[in-house]
Amino acid sequence: MQRQDSQDAPLFGEDFDQSRPRSSRIKHPLASFFHLFFRTSAILIYLLCDVISSRFIVSMVAIILLLSCDFWTVKNVSGRLLVGLRWWNQVDKDGGNHWVFESRKPNTTSSADSRIFWLGLIVFPIIWFIMVFSAIFSLKIKWLVIVIMAMILQWANLYGYIRCKVGGESSLRSMAKKYIGVQILKQAMKKGEGQ
Repeated sequence: MQRQDSQDAPLFGEDFDQSRPRSSRIKHPLASFFHLFFRTSAILIYLLCDVISSRFIVSMVAIILLLSCDFWTVKNVSGRLLVGLRWWNQVDKDGGNHWVFESRKPNTTSSADSRIFWLGLIVFPIIWFIMVFSAIFSLKIKWLVIVIMAMILQWANLYGYIRCKVGGESSLRSMAKKYIGVQILKQAMKKGEGQ
């Protein structure tokens, strides 16, 4: 597992001004649009597939294409432009997998871009998760494969970017330990005040 921080040179060959404060306007409207477009379109086609086409295969292919475009766009374009993060899984010569993370230092992204990115990244996997249960309970078993595929692709990007943001698995563990330690300390302080 590696983490590459770009402190001396701009990440991905971009120039940035360190003295500029983060703006609250959208700096990358096209990236923001496509970050949400593919995700929303896949959900709309899934929900309206009976109205659009009675053919299962046509709807399935359209949804899978939109989900694939979304996965690629979020992983390779919108994450880099909107929040300055990038991740990938690298296979070494021995066949071992290694997660590689990059983050832009200092953070020069706009707060609006960041909100759009994280909101889209978190909300849509939850929607697909709900649709898994909807497909199961409505006995639409043939749609279950598509919904599970959508959920896996969405959660993979979310997982990759969360690990990228907090610095990998070791940081996730240390954050969890810190959180638990703080909660235990708070409980101990409350009990001490009550006596």
